[in-house]
Amino acid sequence: MGSRRGPLKSAVASSVVSPVRRCSRTACGRPAVATLTYVYADSTAVLGPLATYAEPHCYDLCAEHSERLTAPRGWEVVRLLDSSAPARPSGDDLEALANAVREAARPPGRTAEAGGPRTADPREVARRGHLRVLRSPDN
Repeated sequence: MGSRRGPLKSAVASSVVSPVRRCSRTACGRPAVATLTYVYADSTAVLGPLATYAEPHCYDLCAEHSERLTAPRGWEVVRLLDSSAPARPSGDDLEALANAVREAARPPGRTAEAGGPRTADPREVARRGHLRVLRSPDN
């Protein structure tokens, strides 16, 4: 004799389920970008790039929650760099950018004089690198 119920049907249509993994934090629906794993033996929380598939002992986190992650007192957080993610600017990059801005801001006459002696600005009191101390307009 057959079952009266018939075949099992899903409560949600399969086309509605999103293939994007979501953040594991309660009430956060943002897409996951990192995976958190706890190594209890070493008292370490390891945060790395999003794992290729979801595992029950790992937690997927969105960008905001992965940035704000803290570990329990006495634990260490190890953040593994994602080689596919864009690199953050280094100190050298920022210094090169600052030098380019300074060069672009120089008046046309001063760029030719950069190698030679500078003409003194009557308002200039002192100079340290690219910074200048100017007299108050009242004096």
